[in-house]
Amino acid sequence: MSWSGWGDPAKATPLSESITTLLRELLGVEPRDEAPVALADIAPPAPRLGEDVLAALGKVAEVRTDAEARIRHTGGKSTPDLLRIRRGDTSQTPDAVVLPATHEDVLSVLELATEHGFAVVPFGGGTSVVGGLAPQAPAFVALDLRRLDEVLEVDEVSRTATLQVGLRGPRAEELLAGRGYTIGHFPQSFEWASIGGFAAARSSGQSSAGYGRFDELVVGMTVATPTGTLVLGRAQKSAAGPDLRQLILGSEGAFGVITSLTVRIRPVPEVKLYEGWRFPDFAAGAAALRVLSQDGPMPTVLRLSDETETMVGLARTESIGEGDSGCLAIVGYEGQAGEVAVRRDRTHAVLVSLGGTALGSEPGESWEHGRFGAPYLRDSLLDVGAFVETLETTTFWSNVPALYAAVKAALPGHLVMCHISHVYASSASLYFTIVTARIDWDEAKTAVNEAIIAAGGSISHHHGVGTEHKAAYAEEIGPLGVEVLRAVKRSLDPAGILNPGILVP
Repeated sequence: MSWSGWGDPAKATPLSESITTLLRELLGVEPRDEAPVALADIAPPAPRLGEDVLAALGKVAEVRTDAEARIRHTGGKSTPDLLRIRRGDTSQTPDAVVLPATHEDVLSVLELATEHGFAVVPFGGGTSVVGGLAPQAPAFVALDLRRLDEVLEVDEVSRTATLQVGLRGPRAEELLAGRGYTIGHFPQSFEWASIGGFAAARSSGQSSAGYGRFDELVVGMTVATPTGTLVLGRAQKSAAGPDLRQLILGSEGAFGVITSLTVRIRPVPEVKLYEGWRFPDFAAGAAALRVLSQDGPMPTVLRLSDETETMVGLARTESIGEGDSGCLAIVGYEGQAGEVAVRRDRTHAVLVSLGGTALGSEPGESWEHGRFGAPYLRDSLLDVGAFVETLETTTFWSNVPALYAAVKAALPGHLVMCHISHVYASSASLYFTIVTARIDWDEAKTAVNEAIIAAGGSISHHHGVGTEHKAAYAEEIGPLGVEVLRAVKRSLDPAGILNPGILVP
């Protein structure tokens, strides 16, 4: 992972001169005054942990305190995170990077943290975009879980797999494919995020219409906390009290460190087919997606870009600047050949009846090829002086138009694009991309968060809470909900050493 951008630096492609010129003419984007600082020129402060503490940590796990390791574990991958590290800002740099190899190692690290009063930030792929890796603590370590990287069990009768949480998405899929199975979870962060991160952030993948969100796939977990170990999930469903798995899913490392997960798996699909559809406007396209979500048939992938995103071509990152009129929908099918053919024919009939125009496979194949590429485009835009950031929310279908309008109204004077990224019988997720020349993002983010809450939306659908959404999250769940979270925190982490300042208001 690039230390100052997204993913593999070799995959970052500079913008064409025509696009750069368009940005300058349309948005007034000006070249940056100075180049990002070089990695070798960043000198983080000396670790604030004493030599005795570092020595104690070294007895239970691998410990790194060199500058490069610490810098590579600084913050996440939001635009503010990247702008800070590109300036050489090390205010969010951990004092050490600790790499446990077992569940017991994690428990030992938490015990030492409680004893010596330093914070612990669980670190998977480092892909948080909501300030989830910026604890409020005088001293902290990044708990890098990459060594927990095994498939512990595949239960082919129950169709579940138990995985250690340090596995990145591609490696987990590779190992399971060797047995003929897939998890089917492919968020935009798929190439770099970890299995544990998917659970801790309540992730949702681009194929969620067919496979479900990641929290719906988790049936069991083992969690290390400062007060002991939680082993949760004896079956997929139970009436034995409230489901404690839901306390951990989406908890962003504030309640415990997930060390293994048991997830539902499915046979690798025989066929994958993705197509494009055009609708005359966003309202018509949204209505069509709602009908499929409520009455079927349900494709595996179902997403819709608004007029602006379609015009810019953002839905197909290889075709930026070559968009078309109307609204582009991507509809995908995965499964056995016969079943896919039947579902496709039925879906085709429904979409035509609702005003859709079939565009064939080319738009779908283009989307599939570039489905993980948008973050690279973000970095290229930053390189030429533009500011670009994303945010997402969710609400009931009846409230989608009002929430869509409220977010756009909260960001006047900027290029704001949107797509419906995930759909359900009762609700949908709106994913916004903002491109502008200059912006006070802290001020704009506060305004848009307030607009989302006022319009009846949830502050996050799949990015999580972190620090950026914490105030709005408190308003969303109310004072009693906040106290419930604090009570859980006090019970599992009484010394407050796990990701302090994240999630819990």
